[in-house]
Amino acid sequence: QVQLVESGGGLVQAGGSLRLSCAASGSIFRINAMGWYRQAPGKQRELVADIGSGGSTNYADSAKGRFTISRDNAKNTVYLQMNSLKPEDTAVYYCNVQGEFYYSGRHPLLDAYWGQGTQVTVSS
Repeated sequence: QVQLVESGGGLVQAGGSLRLSCAASGSIFRINAMGWYRQAPGKQRELVADIGSGGSTNYADSAKGRFTISRDNAKNTVYLQMNSLKPEDTAVYYCNVQGEFYYSGRHPLLDAYWGQGTQVTVSS
C-alpha cells in the first residue's frame, strides 16, 4: 500500500501565496513522475505542473511564471509553491505520483496514486 498525504491548502487573498506539499510513503520501489492537478467546481481535473525523476518540469500555461514545482527525492515529497494567486486558481488540488510499487509479488509494478485533495480558495 502507498499513502499520499497532502497539506498546505487554505484561504488566501488574491496576490497571496501558498505552498502545497505531498508526501508519499509505503511500499515504494521507485517514484518516477510527481505532479499536481486541480479541479474547480463544474470543471474537469486539469494538470497544473509535473516533475520527472530527473527534475524536468512541465507547467500549464495558467501556472507559468507564478507556480513552481519541486521535489525532494529523499523524502518522496513533491511541493507546489504558488505565488500571485488569483481567484480563478480556486480549486481542490490533488497530487499524483507515478512509479513502481511493491504488492504481493516479488517484483515491483508500475502504478499511480492520487492524494486526497486539498482545498485552495483565493478571495478577490
